[in-house]
Amino acid sequence: MKTQPLRITPVNLLGLGVTVLLLTTLLYLFARHWGQFVQYCINFQIYMHRYLVMYLLQQQNHQYSGGIMLVLGSFIYGFLHSIGPGHGKFVITTYLVTNRQQLTISRLITLAGSLMQGVVAILFVLILAVVLNLSMGDLSLSRYWVEKGSAAFIACFGLMLLWRAGGLRIRKPRILKALPISSATPLITRNRHDQDCSCGHKHLPDANQLNGGWRNALWVIAAIGIRPCSGAILILVFANAIGMFSWGVVAAMSMALGTALSIMILATLVHHLRERFIRTGGSLIGIYLPQAARIAMMLGGVLLILFALVLFSAVIPVSANGDFIAAGC
Repeated sequence: MKTQPLRITPVNLLGLGVTVLLLTTLLYLFARHWGQFVQYCINFQIYMHRYLVMYLLQQQNHQYSGGIMLVLGSFIYGFLHSIGPGHGKFVITTYLVTNRQQLTISRLITLAGSLMQGVVAILFVLILAVVLNLSMGDLSLSRYWVEKGSAAFIACFGLMLLWRAGGLRIRKPRILKALPISSATPLITRNRHDQDCSCGHKHLPDANQLNGGWRNALWVIAAIGIRPCSGAILILVFANAIGMFSWGVVAAMSMALGTALSIMILATLVHHLRERFIRTGGSLIGIYLPQAARIAMMLGGVLLILFALVLFSAVIPVSANGDFIAAGC
């Protein structure tokens, strides 16, 4: 079987050029207006917190429309909150760019990680505030160290990607010395031992082998979910303070569903952009896909480590009066 010759058409080059130019422009605009964007997200979060507190107080006063609005408002808050800067979007984007995973599995991973965020927030407040009855200052201190620990976990995930990408070695095929070769066999057939030969060996790992399987998926789910949503913690703490902890749980899970929907949309977009980029590259990307996947995995690991360092240094300081006061609750 003859190997198809590598063809790079002007259309493929033009498509790659346009894609790179578009991504570079978006990255430049994003970096230039990052400060204003973060400040807007913080102000909007405080604004939404006040409405959620109002709905929670309405439910406490038996205004049952407040409960419905609390669920809807929490879902919208989770959806819009995840649009702003956050670790979940960075982790899932890095994972999908560096791993050619199926779209359905990517969505399930995103859903599981987002729901885990809500569960971790509930367990955090349930154990520390309800069971142990810690003070507001102690809760703020605990939240501080949980966020520090989650940043360290994301860095470990980045190190794991680097280890996997660097540890995968392409083994050279063994030479079968005892294999008899007929003198009638053409010389080109004797020496041919490549990816398309029928010797039964695998000479190069395909792209699916670089995904890491279910273990890598669990790493992604844990990296997303181990850092609880700050908005969910604030609502849960305030709900517990006024004796409405069960409604705080409902609000937290509604936020988690809203976050899941938003990140699933992002995951779908990243998936289609990645596949379009691979199709645009044509045979050039197809031939070097395993090597490109390993390089992308290394870059993704480095980016996750750098992002974890930013998260570690940017954790909200401890507040003796309670985090929910500073957040407008």
